[in-house]
Amino acid sequence: MSFHLFQKAAFIWIIIAAFAIANGIFKESFLEPYLGKVIALPASGITLSIIIFSVILLSFRLIEGYRHVTYLYIGLQWVSMTLIFEFIFGHYIMERSWQELFQVFNIFEGNLFLLALLVTLFSPLLVFYIKK
Repeated sequence: MSFHLFQKAAFIWIIIAAFAIANGIFKESFLEPYLGKVIALPASGITLSIIIFSVILLSFRLIEGYRHVTYLYIGLQWVSMTLIFEFIFGHYIMERSWQELFQVFNIFEGNLFLLALLVTLFSPLLVFYIKK
């Protein structure tokens, strides 16, 4: 993967991250007060997954024209950037404990962050096949 493609993919990830932050704000300020945390958390995860796929679908023209394996690398880049952001920002800026941060992987409490990561990983490849 070329540095130029890496930069374009990073730009798309920044857009995804901005929507993810907005989705989190929406969850905390609207969904949780009206629906409760039990429903708001998985609803937010599903919404985030839809947002991620939509952004990738709409921005794919910026990264099209490569072999299929390249889109798996892009997905890996985005998952890596997401995890780095989640843990660095969450721990050092939001001052959350490591244990609290790892709760995003607890699907038994309704957190669908893993679903969002899987969508992030495989959507570039899926959109490649859809657009092919």
